[in-house]
Amino acid sequence: MEIPAEFPRPVLEEAAAAAQRDVTAGRADLRDVPFVTIDPPGSMDLDQALHLERRPGGYLVRYAIADLAAFVTPGGALDAEVHERGMTLYGPDERTPLHPAVLSEAAASLLPDTDRAAAVWHVELDDRGEIEGARVGRALVRSTARLTYEEVQTRLDAGDAGEMLDLLREVGLLREACERERGGVSLDVPEQDVVAHEDGSFGLEFRSTLPVEGWNAQISLLTGIAAARIMRTGGVGIFRTLPAADPRDLARLRRTAGALGIDWPRDLSYGELLATLDSASARHAAFLNEATSLFRGASYAAFGGTGQPAEVPDDVAHAAIAAEYAHVTAPLRRLVDRYGTEICLALCADEDVPVWVRDALPGLPRTMARTGQRAGSYERASVDIVEAALLTRRVGDVFDAVVVDVEVARAGAPTPEPRDVMRGQVVIADPAVRASVEGPALPLGDRVRVRLRDASIERRRVVFDLA
Repeated sequence: MEIPAEFPRPVLEEAAAAAQRDVTAGRADLRDVPFVTIDPPGSMDLDQALHLERRPGGYLVRYAIADLAAFVTPGGALDAEVHERGMTLYGPDERTPLHPAVLSEAAASLLPDTDRAAAVWHVELDDRGEIEGARVGRALVRSTARLTYEEVQTRLDAGDAGEMLDLLREVGLLREACERERGGVSLDVPEQDVVAHEDGSFGLEFRSTLPVEGWNAQISLLTGIAAARIMRTGGVGIFRTLPAADPRDLARLRRTAGALGIDWPRDLSYGELLATLDSASARHAAFLNEATSLFRGASYAAFGGTGQPAEVPDDVAHAAIAAEYAHVTAPLRRLVDRYGTEICLALCADEDVPVWVRDALPGLPRTMARTGQRAGSYERASVDIVEAALLTRRVGDVFDAVVVDVEVARAGAPTPEPRDVMRGQVVIADPAVRASVEGPALPLGDRVRVRLRDASIERRRVVFDLA
């Protein structure tokens, strides 16, 4: 799949020199703000640090973002390499980072108890959680703690998390309510994770996301929404876009809800329905899985770059967020965020957007499409290989499963010919596998017994038949 194994020597040398650079000059000093980071255990590439406080009539969200432009020289060897990579790739046993570790896990990472260069967002919210104002500027910050999601959730549940983390829950819940009111959606679909064991072997598990992960994500989302507003006003930017669901797909999903025995009143919106579902239920999990098919075709739309008009294109909202949105919060792991951040920094300072940013904007959507497709294929292939490896000696065995998807004609696709065998997807719990299934009838959302027909590591394929 042409995944780069290592960084070329000139890139490593440039990154090492950049890591020694003094990047503190001309920055606001915000080291007295007790920022914290919240990430998975063991994370070293820390893009974001947050701090929340009450203000009269609402809240103030401070969000510090790693300042990669302080380390990456436009047009240099490092810049060319990160354009080729596009984003960090995640495999079962290691990451293929966007930037060398001397930057992504050290000098540019918002590690605790050390001074770091950052682009700090100040977002003012009213008492309902709606954005009242936003700005971003360069600053010097000092994170006070590197927390994990599990640690924060445990402390919140025990009632001893402290005021700042209590505000994360309070603001997160408000922003989730705002999302539902806008018509946006957040899908609580269990994640299929590859688990590396201490003896070097691998396993699979389905992991439900913790509530704090959703609340933390809402801070990133509100920052991206604020960034898009600044870009629209300034006439230069790059939006993350997602087309609205086809009405025929929504009608199909309503039929699916009926087949699964899920009550979906006509006056209840799609987002409001999702808020009532629990992925621990087999029927609800099957519906949530089908719901992911509504939103396809995510892309980027750039405007105001070199040779581009400053007018914002039509239909550039992100349908799942139900707002215009820009990626600006993960520059250590995603190339486009460095450019989005630089645009907002310039516009908030009433300065010209740098020429190197404007020159790159027209080509960024293609770069992100290419590298995003590679990242998705790589991560899916890694899971497919582990699934096949865990099952290769169990061909012929029978498993308990749940049917989570049934192949049907999507909107605009030709209607398939009638056939005696249906195809779909099942999930089995042990090992935690999602794979193809075939049978004369596939009852969506029902528990069934399936027999393993094929498990091929070489073809990255697992197929079951109804038993």
